[in-house]
Amino acid sequence: KLFPTTEIYSMYGQTECKRCTYLPPEQLKTRPGSVGIAIPGTQAFLVDETGARLPAGREGELVIRGAHVMKGYWNNPTATEKALKPGPLPGENQLHTGDLFRTDDEGFLYFVGRKDDIIKSRGEKVAPKEVEAVLHEIPEINEAVVLGRPDPVLGEAVHAIIVPKGDAKPDERQLLRYCRQRLEDFAVPASFEFRAELPKTANGKVDRKLLTEMLRAEAEAEAEAAHETKQDKTAAMPEMNR
Repeated sequence: KLFPTTEIYSMYGQTECKRCTYLPPEQLKTRPGSVGIAIPGTQAFLVDETGARLPAGREGELVIRGAHVMKGYWNNPTATEKALKPGPLPGENQLHTGDLFRTDDEGFLYFVGRKDDIIKSRGEKVAPKEVEAVLHEIPEINEAVVLGRPDPVLGEAVHAIIVPKGDAKPDERQLLRYCRQRLEDFAVPASFEFRAELPKTANGKVDRKLLTEMLRAEAEAEAEAAHETKQDKTAAMPEMNR
């Protein structure tokens, strides 16, 4: 209302390449959730795990090519080598962002999640962002983060950590029913955990790394306890047979 003639641009970028895509203002209502297309003088495309370019509709890692791609990380050649790959021109580097996107038929980009955050469960890839978006639709939920919990059968089990609104804890059966109606079967959380708050990083984001480390430690402790219980039962069997 204060600036009626102002046009809003939805954009995407990283510290390593600044702003590299934009969504034209006239597309805001017709393509909700899209970060648009590459800015002039820049190329943005998706690749699979082998580095091959992907067609529209497929999900892959976003690669940026352009003059504003960084030269590298200061005193960190290992990280630089991981993020920058040779481009088609001599001396040129392309940035592998580590972000997963998909494109529609006209090439407009939609963010899926961080490559490192993807949960691999039952042989399927689960994007935490998609599960979190469904959970955040539920009025009783204030915050939600979805992580992969180590599982001996599934590889990783989809685990949701929830901060409820108020003191009342949401009913897990209702949460499951809601998720099953909106998500693929393999993406439905296998377990829920309720907390008063989520740990945050210095810039205010949910500390996924810390939570992931905590889940791994819990899974290792449970596995060790199960192993010790099995050993105790095995040791007790000869005594029982005497």
